[in-house]
Amino acid sequence: MKFSASMFFTDYSMGPGELAQALEARGFEAMWAPEHSHIPLTRKTPFIFGGELPKKYYDVMDPFVSLTAAAVATKTLKVGTGVCLITQRDPIQTAKLVASIDQISGGRFLFGVGNGWNQDEMEDHGQVFATRHKLARERIEAMKAIWTQSKAEYHGEFVNFDPMMTWPKPVQKPHPPILVGGAFPYSARRAIRYGDGWMPQVTEYARQELADVIPLFRKMAVEANRDPDSIPITVWGRGPDVEMMKRYRDLGVDRVATSLDSEKADKILPVLDKWAEVIRAVNG
Repeated sequence: MKFSASMFFTDYSMGPGELAQALEARGFEAMWAPEHSHIPLTRKTPFIFGGELPKKYYDVMDPFVSLTAAAVATKTLKVGTGVCLITQRDPIQTAKLVASIDQISGGRFLFGVGNGWNQDEMEDHGQVFATRHKLARERIEAMKAIWTQSKAEYHGEFVNFDPMMTWPKPVQKPHPPILVGGAFPYSARRAIRYGDGWMPQVTEYARQELADVIPLFRKMAVEANRDPDSIPITVWGRGPDVEMMKRYRDLGVDRVATSLDSEKADKILPVLDKWAEVIRAVNG
């Protein structure tokens, strides 16, 4: 099983290059950077994990900048958006960003995507919360066309452009893997429709039901004529718990990601050392 870590990179956290090197040295497979462009002071939709929104959500750096720094500082570590809010990004410009970082990293980019929960944030970008899922699908389809065609065009309800040319194209073919994040069953359906992986939103409730959800997801994939093994599952884990990680492995989880606090090295490195022990215990 693969192990990865995520951090909200801020001006008071470890730097992305520094963390990436520490992860690579300890056997982690990937590093994730989440995204929020800004946080409005109003809140039409509650925080998905309950309670007050943590300060790091207000302060987080742009993920593509952070991940580029991480890619340059490492040789084998994969770097990914966890997740990119594609409903708030122009698809033509985002396609170029993805292809560019895939080139710079030598094909080590993972494109984790999500449709967003913060209605106020999305509306500031001129988008309609109720239609965000169709908007996201069209933007993914449009980006796939850009990555795979020399003269790409796309015509949808929300995304529309005539034939055009843009480079670079990604190193990974046909494009970097698209990992779709969100809650079951809706994000599972989206992952099956246009994704290359699924990142279920694991709340306390969902974690208890993961053993039931994964077989249902695999059944949904078969019914949609998708090979379930072609849509690997990435689960956000809790602390460095060997038995929990073995349970995830036995359930068929491909990758576990841990969320690190936005802290400096003196607090983060001991946590990573504990995770390194877990990696050895689970994978041998």
